[in-house]
Amino acid sequence: MKNNVVFIGNVTQQKLTYAKLLIYPSSRQKNGYLVHQENAMGKIALTDRTKGFISIIIVMLIWGSSFAITKTVVMEVRPFVFASLRHLMACAVLLPFYLLRRKKVKQSLPYKKLVLMGMVGVTIYYGFFNFAMLYIPASSGALIEGLIPVAIAVPAAIILKEHLAPKSIVGIMLCVTGVILVGFVGTPKGSPHVLLGSVLMVLAVCCWSTYTLLSRSIKETDTLLATSVSTFIGSALLMPVGAIDVYYHGMPEISLRAWACMAYLAVMASALAYFLYNRALESLPAAQVGNFMNLNPVIGAVIAVIFLKDTFTAWQLAGGVLVLMGIWLSSKRVRQKQ
Repeated sequence: MKNNVVFIGNVTQQKLTYAKLLIYPSSRQKNGYLVHQENAMGKIALTDRTKGFISIIIVMLIWGSSFAITKTVVMEVRPFVFASLRHLMACAVLLPFYLLRRKKVKQSLPYKKLVLMGMVGVTIYYGFFNFAMLYIPASSGALIEGLIPVAIAVPAAIILKEHLAPKSIVGIMLCVTGVILVGFVGTPKGSPHVLLGSVLMVLAVCCWSTYTLLSRSIKETDTLLATSVSTFIGSALLMPVGAIDVYYHGMPEISLRAWACMAYLAVMASALAYFLYNRALESLPAAQVGNFMNLNPVIGAVIAVIFLKDTFTAWQLAGGVLVLMGIWLSSKRVRQKQ
């Protein structure tokens, strides 16, 4: 990964202006200050870490909306058929970009890890996720996925040897406390399939943790190539399952609204968001990316309340505040340390 040196301030030939150190570990420092330089067009270039923060925020906005949209589709299209159609469209979007990128980048790819990423991050994950969303409200699904940071941070510290400072641990605890607060209040009662749906969502969380650690371990691999190949492999493994479902149950009648939702999920949530997520993992620690995943329950629950009329109480608002505080504390730690 290239280290970017960026200069901010008025620059005229050899004259430099020093700005106070922000969050860029890859930039050159002098006496506790970061040297910034404008490019020839007078625009400020972004460091890899800044791009990582921007990428993960966009991803959270997209994935936060996916809970309500997925809930809408699974009520009409069976889970495996839905997953197969969604990723078939995602592959169609990624294929031309992959072919163009492959002509320019000739590096060998870690196919064994990409196969595992496709299996756990696409095939198995969306099997669990779609069936879970069939049984539980969109807001509950979003809140349970708030446990992802714990599932990422602990293995990242053990396997990838990523450092967990005390403030980071406190941030994770705040996030988890917020999720538990909201989860207890928002748990629906009286449905016989709620427990099953919750268990399936927890299994999906475990799958996503594995996908994240695998992606982090191949951060030197081109992001677009890794995203595309893992999506192609995971989608290929989904197709036989979807075909068997159609063979035994027939092709469901799909409304225009459901097709539009699947197209959004394919282009935005599968193709674009996966690419940006893997880009973020190139420049940010896995534990910190995991902490940003706590935006999912907040965004997902709010959207579910607005569009699906899910219940949202004062306790859920309090839990959302704790989640945001945890994310802020983790980010503050990184800026200060670096």
